[in-house]
Amino acid sequence: QKYLCSNCNNVLKKALQTLCGHRYCSACQKKKVRNNKNAICQKCKEEDPSTLSEGSLLAEERAFGDAAINKEISELKKKSVTLGCSWSGIMKNFEEHQSLCEYALIPCHTGCGHMVMRKKLADHLENGCVNNVTMCQKCKRSLSSSEYQQNCSTLLINKDGCRFSEVGCSFRGSKEKIKEHEKTAVGAHMLLLLQHIKQLKASLCTAAKAANGSIPQSELNLENKLHVFENIVAVLNKEVETSNLEITAFRRQSELDQNIIRGLELKIAELHRCLTQKDAGLSSLHKSLLFSEQASYDGVFLWKITDVGRKLQDSVTGRTVSLYSPAFYTAKYGYKVCLRVYLNGDGTGKGTHVSLFFVVMKGDYDALLPWPFRHKVTFMLLDQNNREHIIDAFRPDLTSASFQRPVNDMNVASGCPMFLPLSKLQSPKYAYVKEDTLFLKCIIETN
Repeated sequence: QKYLCSNCNNVLKKALQTLCGHRYCSACQKKKVRNNKNAICQKCKEEDPSTLSEGSLLAEERAFGDAAINKEISELKKKSVTLGCSWSGIMKNFEEHQSLCEYALIPCHTGCGHMVMRKKLADHLENGCVNNVTMCQKCKRSLSSSEYQQNCSTLLINKDGCRFSEVGCSFRGSKEKIKEHEKTAVGAHMLLLLQHIKQLKASLCTAAKAANGSIPQSELNLENKLHVFENIVAVLNKEVETSNLEITAFRRQSELDQNIIRGLELKIAELHRCLTQKDAGLSSLHKSLLFSEQASYDGVFLWKITDVGRKLQDSVTGRTVSLYSPAFYTAKYGYKVCLRVYLNGDGTGKGTHVSLFFVVMKGDYDALLPWPFRHKVTFMLLDQNNREHIIDAFRPDLTSASFQRPVNDMNVASGCPMFLPLSKLQSPKYAYVKEDTLFLKCIIETN
């Protein structure tokens, strides 16, 4: 009961509290005071007429806005009772909904007297409104929309006009283009409506003065039209404000999303950099592990070469001319060396022999070693049936640059360009290549 008006018995609108403690809608209280200067509170009369006092008198200056009750009412849950409308929410949003609800009944702005659903207003104006007339440009007659469509519309160019043509919009086009135009030209339409309203106000005031205060029916129709246009402008203004708020919210959300994306991109880049570093570290560890597994430190090295057939073909075609062995050492802190083999030969042995060379490499302890390198080197190609190994040996030429202390990563290779005829390597009589694998051995005399 505390939310109901003491006069109209409906939910309070802009509640006012009187000195006697009862509440009225702002409009109800003003109406009662305007109609009766000595108005008495209705509730005081109903409760106990014998206790009426000066506090029961109603006057504008004796009523005060009740902010607390207004706030409570604004938070009350409300469900639309309009037929077909499923809206539900709180009271403070109800009036805004009512001004936009497609199912709400509104008076036709032409003054025909009909109450129509907001969403059916356009259909009513086009088909049922007796006051909605159109001046035909061809026959110069005022016709209703239906008469105009039946008799005159085919005489004009097959283009429709904007719904705001009555207030000055000159756009014409297909239905699709008109829809798009009406969406994008809301601001321009509002300005046209405002100008039209000003003209209506001016004509209404002029007519009222001319009639010495008596307003004819035509001017009342103008006033109705004025109220309708004001409602339309208010609705359009709310739509524009809502659209602007939505656009602003979308822009803020877009900026937040962009910031999140940039942050994630930076994190991904950092993770990628860390992964690259870890991959490089793993590759280095893998190489070090392979080297530690394959390296020898006593001057004796056994080199296993697999896929001999493919690698020989690559050597013939020039795709991979030579192969380097892993590095090995004459001692723990001795000379660092490796082997280099040309399966299709090199120099004087190219195309006929396997060429095998010895390479002195730059080592970590070269500064402590005697130079030039002077140890005897023996090459062996092992017969995997242990019958006839191929053996060749040489002593370093102490004047050759190949055996001086390396300046670059490795010196020029030196050795046996005609180590083994290719015909013998591929002969079925020997087992130098077995299961597509061969073994080369190098022995360095370290005494």
